[in-house]
Amino acid sequence: MLLDIYLDESKYNVIQALVLAGYRDIEVSSFVKPSWIPQLADGEELLRMLTNINFPPKQQKPRFWALIPNYRGLERALSVGVENVATVVSASETHNRKNLNRTQKETLFALQKVISTAKQDEMMVRSYISTVFGCPYEGELDIFHPSQDIRKQSLSKIERTLDVIEKLLECGSDYIALGDTTGMGNPMQIQFVISKIQNRGIPLEKIALHLHDTRGTALANALAGYQSGIRIFDGSTGGLGGCPYAAGATGNAASEDLLNMFSTMGIQTNVDLDKAAQAGILLSYILQKDLPGRYHKYIKAGLCNSISNTA
Repeated sequence: MLLDIYLDESKYNVIQALVLAGYRDIEVSSFVKPSWIPQLADGEELLRMLTNINFPPKQQKPRFWALIPNYRGLERALSVGVENVATVVSASETHNRKNLNRTQKETLFALQKVISTAKQDEMMVRSYISTVFGCPYEGELDIFHPSQDIRKQSLSKIERTLDVIEKLLECGSDYIALGDTTGMGNPMQIQFVISKIQNRGIPLEKIALHLHDTRGTALANALAGYQSGIRIFDGSTGGLGGCPYAAGATGNAASEDLLNMFSTMGIQTNVDLDKAAQAGILLSYILQKDLPGRYHKYIKAGLCNSISNTA
């Protein structure tokens, strides 16, 4: 989740609300070049502030994560004692070049040093793979297309993604998050890719789904993933987010939508949905904008006055 705000204190307050809701893992910043994304230039200061975060005594200490695009980003993370870092590479060669300004092969080579250094410092490492289920530049992952040639091309893309997963795990990554960066995936596609992962002998407990709701399929895809054995799902408060290097990308699957779906199905999440929704209201108030999450919109009318008065 990218907070489109510059004030450390505002970000701290939103993160505090997320911690009190019971979230165990929260990605709080990214150590990208400040000139690329000025909103994230305060990463070091924010991480220092979070050493004083409050959390209920019976609750596990939250794990704060920071995205690091390269070795320089890792050095910045190390300087402020970050314990959990996330790396990124794209399944699509074109998206990788536009997002990271290097080839996929160059990125993987550089990540070997990043991940090995992080593990030497006893960090947890989570590796994102973007555009797994389709790319705005290279097209759909159309494994059910009537054309045999198109199906073969799509299957070849999946095999390359599986190779990347294995490479990242060999480097030492603890978790791999499969990104549907522009929301091009569908439930049958999600299940098919997961079955291929299982066929490779890759443990599903190391796999997460990072879904976007561009076409309104994020919840359906999450359910398909859950039914296929996935138990880790990324979300963003209120559905905020997107990708500046993927045209048309909208926000991530809204955390509150995921929590509402799973909890009403009787699936334990260990996150307080009401408090999570209040965090979304707070974020909306700070940004002075409506957020796209469906549950956020549903609940906002009933909570916005009381939250706004205390923000």
